[in-house]
Formats: sequence, structure tokens, C-alpha cells
Amino acid sequence: MGIIELVFLSIGLAMDAFAVSICKGLEMPVTNYRRAGIIALFFGAFQAGMPVIGYLLGSRFQKYIESVDHWIAFALLALIGGQMVYEAYRKDGGELENKDDSVFSIKQLAVLAVATSIDALAVGITFALLEGTNIFLSAGMIGLITFIISFAGVVIGNKFGNKYEKRAQLAGGIILIVIGLKILLEHLGIIAF
Repeated sequence: MGIIELVFLSIGLAMDAFAVSICKGLEMPVTNYRRAGIIALFFGAFQAGMPVIGYLLGSRFQKYIESVDHWIAFALLALIGGQMVYEAYRKDGGELENKDDSVFSIKQLAVLAVATSIDALAVGITFALLEGTNIFLSAGMIGLITFIISFAGVVIGNKFGNKYEKRAQLAGGIILIVIGLKILLEHLGIIAF
């Protein structure tokens, strides 16, 4: 996977965290950059850690599934992306946070960070199936981009309201589906990038 694909994958994975960060920003009476950084750090750290865990799990089973790895990568990314697209169109918007809880509850932030990074775990399994993937570079890129996007999400949520939440989730889902489709088509020899 090239650096451009990795950047787009990282952006796609960060969209759930971005949507939740917007919600966290909505709860803040005033923009507090220190607290925005704490929220972004939670999301970025979990998004970076989950692919490593998935990679370690996936690499144990690599020799058994090499002949179908491109189908697995496509299925995982399409399912995750499809779920994000579905949640973008749900009537309740798929909100994960509870307005009654404190914005900075460590327990709540950890639960939200895990919930928004489950898809990164599946992507880590996919990385184990792709040759030449540097898991630490990939995880670092995912974590850094998630941090930046989440920080921006808190600020945007605080400044502009929640009008971007569904669009962000929809865009993230579409990006994951397109990357999964590209992986499948490359391995089938239909396209070459």
C-alpha cells in the first residue's frame, strides 16, 4: 500500500472519531484547545494501537489465507465502510455519546475511542495480509491523522455545530469501500496502480 493510499485510508478511518469529536465540541461552552488535544489524543492513540493488534492477530493466520487475502481485505473494508454509510443515513445519526456524561470523563473517552477504532482493528488484520506493509509506519500515520482530524472536529463542533457529522461519516465510509475495491481489483489483475 502506497503512502497516498495510506493517507486516504487514515482519513477514512478517522471519520468516526471526527464525527464523535464534533459531538464533544458541541458540549463545550467555549473552545478549550487543551481539552480538544486530550480528546484527540485518546482517539489518535486508539486508532494507532488497534491496527497493530489486528496485524499481530492476522499475521498468525497469514499462511492459511494468502490465496483469498484480497477478498478478505475487500470484504472487511466494504463492510466497515458500508456500516459507516448506513449509520450516516440512520434517523438517530448513530450518535455514540451521552449528553448527560461529562465531556472529559476518562471512562467515556476510552469507550468512545474503542468504539470508533474497531474498524482500525479489522484494517490491521488486512495489513497482515498485504505484502510489504510497514505496520508501525501505517499505525503511526493512522494515529497522527486521527489526532489532527479529531482535534479539528472538536473545534468545528464547538464553532459551527453538528451539520458536518453525517457528511464526515458518509465520506469515511465511501473512502473505505473504494480502497477495498481497489485492493480487490488490483489482486484480480483488472487494474494496476
